[in-house]
Amino acid sequence: MLLSHGRAVWMMVGATFLWATAGVVTRHLDEARGFEVTFWRSLFTAISLLVILPAWQGRGAFARMRASGWALWVSGLCWSVMFTAFMVALTLTSTANVLVTIALTPLFTALMARLFIGQRLPTRTWGAIVVAGAGIAWMYAAKFEQGELLGTLVALCVPVAAACNWTVQQYAHAKGHHVDLVPAVLVGALISSAATLPLAAPFSASAHDIGLLAFLGLVQLAIPCVLAVTCTRVLKAPEVALLGLLEVIFGIALAWLGAGEVPAPAALAGGALVIATLALNEWIGWRGRLQPRQARA
Repeated sequence: MLLSHGRAVWMMVGATFLWATAGVVTRHLDEARGFEVTFWRSLFTAISLLVILPAWQGRGAFARMRASGWALWVSGLCWSVMFTAFMVALTLTSTANVLVTIALTPLFTALMARLFIGQRLPTRTWGAIVVAGAGIAWMYAAKFEQGELLGTLVALCVPVAAACNWTVQQYAHAKGHHVDLVPAVLVGALISSAATLPLAAPFSASAHDIGLLAFLGLVQLAIPCVLAVTCTRVLKAPEVALLGLLEVIFGIALAWLGAGEVPAPAALAGGALVIATLALNEWIGWRGRLQPRQARA
């Protein structure tokens, strides 16, 4: 599919909006909680991708998966941790806290890439890590006072696993091995559903819950994943990172308007500091890469 830059931007905005529906949908569950929520969402994601993947990449998609190297399976394991921690965190703390915490992924990735594969970090990124860390500490302090620190700590597993995922992919790419994102997500969904199955029993989800969790598996995760992969063929990494921050804004707004979940003042203040820092860091990096190309033109 030929995709213009403008259409790719709007497609990525649409993907972030779909990702952001997790919080508000989770708040409308009747009985399902904890690992059962993760199990059903991961299961429906896997089922959806088992249909979407061959339709999108052809009949040879699964054969290519079997022939893929170690990086695909490590990436899938990272995705499984992300799926599990994200949904469990949503059942333990506010949508705002979860989304702001996982928005730290670009900084965690930059730091992990520096530690494990030797990528140099510009001074602005070190500064962004410090400032964003202060914003998260602000949120953590409030949660500690309220005795709700656990949910935020579980949410912290998401950016850590995501950073491992992207670092593995960068390392594999440098060695000449491309990691296809959508099959890796499928592997992650299968691992997550299998790992949480024994922890989900006894099942208590109502038919209403199953319908909402099927929505999360297909519309909130499988479809936007395919959209985002399509967009990355046109958009640069900093553009994807900046547009991805819209998930935080969309997610907090949807939970506020659709479920009456008013974010705490500390979450708004700390979250605003984190998002502004991330956006500024990515924008400066983007402009820095753009200027040499404009000068050559």
